[in-house]
Amino acid sequence: MEVILLERVAKLGQMGEVVRVKDGFARNFLLKRGKALRATDANRAKYDGMKAELEANNIKAKGEAAVVAEKIDGRDIVIIRQASESGQLFGSVTVRDIVVALAADGVTVARPQVWLDSPIKTIGQQKVTIAVHPEVETSVTVTVARSAEEADRIKRGEDISTRQEDQDAAAEAIAAAGEFFDPEAQHDEAEPAPAAEEK
Repeated sequence: MEVILLERVAKLGQMGEVVRVKDGFARNFLLKRGKALRATDANRAKYDGMKAELEANNIKAKGEAAVVAEKIDGRDIVIIRQASESGQLFGSVTVRDIVVALAADGVTVARPQVWLDSPIKTIGQQKVTIAVHPEVETSVTVTVARSAEEADRIKRGEDISTRQEDQDAAAEAIAAAGEFFDPEAQHDEAEPAPAAEEK
């Protein structure tokens, strides 16, 4: 089916372009959400009549989206999840979890605006793109950790493959070993071991 786009649609085209799409996509998404009109002669004339209004609305929406993007850009959200010692999550972090975390941080975005290739299944940091408008994108850093302390360690770039308690114990052992080691010590000449008696 050929449709006239009423706004920019990612990976499809710009406002005013006539594009060919599958019938189901046109009926269930583009036409249903008011993003396109069927490409008939009557609708082409209708689009020409409302083109200036659509462009003005798009410019206004783009300006509002830029303000929202400025508030979101560079934010670091922390999501606490249970995970194994190797860092594999028991479950995963999805788009819904990111939307909820942003809402708790005072930013409202819709789930379709968050672009996540696949659910996050390990502890660590990941950049996630937020499309607040078809022409305005921003990103946030999602930090997934087992605790707030671990999230702080991840943000500082520390190695989280070992637990903090293990690192502290290793540092204490090195300090204790340093107390017993004297670099100025003189080594005594060891007496030769007695030769074994032969029978």
